[in-house]
Formats: sequence, structure tokens, C-alpha cells
Amino acid sequence: MQRMRMMAGALTLMVSLAVFGQSKVYMTKEITPESLVKIYKALGREVKGRVAVKISTGEDGGNNYLKPNLIRELVDEVNGTIVECNTAYPGKRNTVEAHWQTIHKHGFDSIFAVDLMDEYGDIRIPVRDKKHIKYDIVGSHLAHYDFMINLAHFKGHAMGGFGGVLKNASIGVASSAGKAYIHTAGVTTKPEELSNNLPEQDHFLESMAAAAQGVHEYFGNGERILYINVMNNMSIDCDCDSHPAAPELKDMGILASLDPVALDQACLDLVFSHTNTSGDTAKPLTERIHKLHGTHTVDYAEQIGLGTKKYELISIDK
Repeated sequence: MQRMRMMAGALTLMVSLAVFGQSKVYMTKEITPESLVKIYKALGREVKGRVAVKISTGEDGGNNYLKPNLIRELVDEVNGTIVECNTAYPGKRNTVEAHWQTIHKHGFDSIFAVDLMDEYGDIRIPVRDKKHIKYDIVGSHLAHYDFMINLAHFKGHAMGGFGGVLKNASIGVASSAGKAYIHTAGVTTKPEELSNNLPEQDHFLESMAAAAQGVHEYFGNGERILYINVMNNMSIDCDCDSHPAAPELKDMGILASLDPVALDQACLDLVFSHTNTSGDTAKPLTERIHKLHGTHTVDYAEQIGLGTKKYELISIDK
């Protein structure tokens, strides 16, 4: 039986590589509203229908999240709606009322249409990999959208090591109950039980990868979704932290791809290969990623067939 599982896993990986080959990852060193639109257009995938732009609205007290003025031109270009879900930890985004207050304080609802997708409940969507989770629990309003732009802020994370598009698709799209379900690798859907049911680290990371694949396949098997990572304000802490550490690594740019695995891998490679200098060091971030085995999320996402870590990095700068 174990041999059969190993053979099945190897077959899945071979099929994944055969399908995806070497993915294209586009990059610009400019972090401006105009460059965000430019890199979206470089992907060559036109959005259609009702468009969800998934971001993190940022915990109250933090200041590293993607600001409305940076993303405004892109959201206007695609006539998109900013979408979010409640958190599963105490703070200023764990209830509908508190989350809307934070959204307003951070200026999103004064510029964009905003949808708190789990405000009126959640739904279950299928996952292909059922090693830990049997389904993905997402905000019910996900069903309102035909296309998703996964617009992530690449940075560190206190539990996952780092956060990019894979985290934004999994934890980010999950409802409050869904977040608890992923964080506990399928043990509970109750946020109040999360802290007492934390699993082995790799089981949590694998659950994130499985949930990200579920969202990817929900949108036309990946045909109606695209991925963007903005590499600025790269603290070792996530935007879900109300008091994040100050970034010690200078901004690198914006990267985008149709393959979330290749995209997060490309961003990791830029961080890991960075030449550290005084005032511009990746060391704290790389140490956090390695300490929490954060790269396993990308490794496992490739293993289950979500994408490939092999990529071609293409600059769109002149």
C-alpha cells in the first residue's frame, strides 16, 4: 500500500511537470500603480465577468499592507471588487463589525467596492488533496465571482514562515471557520479551539497548499485566476500582525504569473539570493522562513500538481 502511494505521488508530480513545464514569471522593479497595471497586462489573461481582487486589508495598527492608492489603477482597470474574509484570531478583523471598521479606517471602502465574503456565512468547495483537509471552507460570496486576481503582499509570517499568493489563496479566501480548519489541518472549524489543536508544522503547511489548489481549481481549473506578489515593506511579520517588526529588507519589485507555485518560488529565490548589506538585509526574513520550514508549502504545492517550481523570470522593464 505504501509503495502504491509513493508511485501515485510520483505520477502526480510527473503529470504536473509535464503539464506546467517551465512557467513564466514576470517582474518589474518599479512599485507604482502604473507598473501594477503593466504587469497584469503582461500576463496576457483578460479578466471577464465579475472580478474579485483578493487582498489583505491589514490588521489595525499595522502599516505594511498594500495601500489603496497603490492598487487603485489595477482595480479600476478590471472593474474589480476588493474581497476579504474575517480572521480566526482575536483582533480588529475577527468579527464582521470590527473588520468593516478596519476596512474603513484603512481607506478601502471609500475608493472601492468591498465585499467581506463570509459576512453572511460560508460554503465548502472541493479539494483534490485530502491528506489533511477534506474540503475548503470559504466565504459564501466567493460564488458571486467569475474571476479572481490574487493580489498578495509578499512578506514574512509568524506561523507559515512567509506569506505570498499561496497563503492569500488558502488562508486569505477561507472564512473564519475555514482558517481554523486549515490551521489545525482539519481538526476543528472553531476559532476558539485553534490554539489547542495546532498540528505538526508540515501538516499545516500542506493544508494551506491543498486549500490554495482548491481555490485555483474553483476558478475554471486555473483558467479564471491570476497571481501577483508585491515585494515591498517585507517585514518578518504578516499584515495580520497589529505590531509588525520594521522591514529590514528593501523593496524588490512586483512579480506576476499564472502559476502560483512558480511565483512564490521566484520571490523566495530573490530573498534567499539577496546580497545583504547594512540597512538592506534579508537575514531576518530568511531565518524566519527556514525556522518554520516555510518552503515546504511551495514544495508540497508542486507535489500535488498545483504548479511547478521551475520558472523563467522575465523582466518587463525597459
